[in-house]
Amino acid sequence: MSIKAEEISALIKKQIENYQSEIEVNDVGTVIQVGDGIARAHGLDNVMAGELVEFSNGVMGMAQNLEDNNVGIVILGPYKEIREGDEVRRTGRIMEVPVGEALIGRVVNSLGQPVDGLGPIETSKTRPIESPAPGVMDRKSVHEPLQTGIKAIDALIPVGRGQRELVIGDRQTGKTAVAIDTILNQRDQNMICIYVAIGQKESTVRGVVETLRKNGALDYSIVVTASASQPAPLLYLAPLAGVTMAEEFMHSGKHVLIVYDDLSKQAAAYRELSLLLKRPPGREAYPGDVFYLHSRLLERAAKLSDAKGAGSITALPFVETQAGDISAYIPTNVISITDGQIFLQSDLFFSGVRPAINAGLSVSRVGGSAQIKAMKKVSGTLRLDLAAYRELEAFAQFGSDLDKATQAKLNRGARTVEVLKQGLNKPLKVEKQVAILYALTRGFLDSIPVGDITRFEEEYLTWLEHNHKDLLNHIVTTKDLPSDEDFAKAINDFKKTFVVSE
Repeated sequence: MSIKAEEISALIKKQIENYQSEIEVNDVGTVIQVGDGIARAHGLDNVMAGELVEFSNGVMGMAQNLEDNNVGIVILGPYKEIREGDEVRRTGRIMEVPVGEALIGRVVNSLGQPVDGLGPIETSKTRPIESPAPGVMDRKSVHEPLQTGIKAIDALIPVGRGQRELVIGDRQTGKTAVAIDTILNQRDQNMICIYVAIGQKESTVRGVVETLRKNGALDYSIVVTASASQPAPLLYLAPLAGVTMAEEFMHSGKHVLIVYDDLSKQAAAYRELSLLLKRPPGREAYPGDVFYLHSRLLERAAKLSDAKGAGSITALPFVETQAGDISAYIPTNVISITDGQIFLQSDLFFSGVRPAINAGLSVSRVGGSAQIKAMKKVSGTLRLDLAAYRELEAFAQFGSDLDKATQAKLNRGARTVEVLKQGLNKPLKVEKQVAILYALTRGFLDSIPVGDITRFEEEYLTWLEHNHKDLLNHIVTTKDLPSDEDFAKAINDFKKTFVVSE
């Protein structure tokens, strides 16, 4: 059978017309060095800073150092299976984590993957972990209180929605307890809470989760954990993942409280990464940009303007000091970024003053803007009373005869210290705080023995609940004090029923 040349050419032309070419271009590199959670790869010429890359065994990494002839990659997972010569390919995606309502009530790792055994998280939305902080014009000044439920904080060092308030102190001085009480107090306050545990023992994190669950606080909380046994990159990423989840809520007009427990461990993890990536060490071997790391993180906490939806992120970063030294490198860095600090002192803690807040070294740069009117009126003289008491207390130890005015200041100071003590996981609503502080600052407790103050407070607040609910409701609705006559009468009526212990 003969085939004509014209037919052959027509067939070839037809095939050429129908030919579809799908070329897939992949940027693939080769691992040239690996160890301690860091890999160096050659050939990823177009990779972006912070981009996710995938190793041949499926483990993900993040491009950090972009150098002339290689790329420094931090490995986000087990690195022992990765070998020199393995392939590593670009994904084209900047490091991101899942965000959205589905995360509430869950415990996740630094990559947003669930670690609580409750199945996958049904959310398709993600956000990049690094994003610019809201600009000045997108913000509004802090003006709404964030009630922590802790008398010493709400009265002396108030925190507002959108503020960054550092919690600083030695280990084992009750920093985490402050955070947990604050989270517990957000029930019915229209607040989503995110607790980021960085470098904690897994048993400690489990205890925190259990406390939140037992008190019904997990229903409005997310726990992000990077435990001490995990590689340094995950400890470095945990706070960034937490604030990214928070931003999703803030930009949709909601209020978020985020606790970073603690940034000293993030700084140490970042130092480890940086030294392994051969970045030059600076003071205390921290890299030069450790300040920039924390400022990028904390500047993302804000109170947005009404035009932007009026959402907020309030940040409570923790920093651990060594022997109370707040002039060390990381503490001074974070103090200069935040809007005040709550300093917890070991000596006070061990002498039974809990929360162990040092009123002299603690400060809120938002002040009265973060307090309701009633609290402003009753807490005005508290800080001075406490400072005067601490000074006189040292002086009075010499046992010289004290005049009446000095004795009165000492008596008031001792009662102030007792009133500001608070049990663990027992946050107090603001109206009850105002009620007991009114009794203290107006002198109604001066005749009550110091040993009876705690019992007086409990019985007095219960009595008010049952007999003068109207006074408490007045504080809640008007944010102001009831009339002095009504309040004084109620306190005097209760004092008649209070039995002083022998």
